[in-house]
Amino acid sequence: MPGWTVRVVPNLYPVFEHHEVVVSTPRHVRSFAELRDDEIAGVAVAWRERSRVARDAGFPYVHALLNEGREAGASLPHSHTQLAWFEEAPPAVLAERAGGECSMCRHLEAELASGERLIVEREGLVLLAAYGGRLPYELLVAPREHVEGTAFESDLLAPALGLVAEALRRLHALEGPAPVNAWLHDDGHWHLEVLPRLTVFAGIELGAGIYVNSLAPEQAAAAIRDAK
Repeated sequence: MPGWTVRVVPNLYPVFEHHEVVVSTPRHVRSFAELRDDEIAGVAVAWRERSRVARDAGFPYVHALLNEGREAGASLPHSHTQLAWFEEAPPAVLAERAGGECSMCRHLEAELASGERLIVEREGLVLLAAYGGRLPYELLVAPREHVEGTAFESDLLAPALGLVAEALRRLHALEGPAPVNAWLHDDGHWHLEVLPRLTVFAGIELGAGIYVNSLAPEQAAAAIRDAK
């Protein structure tokens, strides 16, 4: 339909009771990397508004994610993200709370002191090659300083999504269009994780929980820093 900039529709193949698709733009683009800044800002607004509706409906946690490319689980070629409404934070997010202290703050302090895996620091955000990444070019985007409250209400969300798009553009320059998964962990010190799917998980990874990554994160960071 004419006149819209971003649309939210029910997922045609829902995994959960409330599972939505956020169509990024009426322009037919295949990758989040192709979105303009205003379109990325529109996605952030849609995430914020739908998260408010979810909270009002009794679903305090919204899992926002990007599946791009068939190998990453996408069934639509048009750029989109997804929102799944949860009654509580999922296990992967709860595991990050363990220990009491902010594990993300400790991690960022060590990463910034080292600098080996830092790709970009901008507008209060950092883009890092993930320490001990599971697959080549796994990335992390996070606010530099500790933040409380939901990412959906943060002024840093749109710039953070912009860093994801920039990272994907740089990755495309290195490897060509690549399937990718990304997601938001919205608890405590919120952050976005980006997992390009350049290789596959096999029996070691799936059966033993040991991830075999052929590219050191320091090499990944250097390559993405230099990519145009």
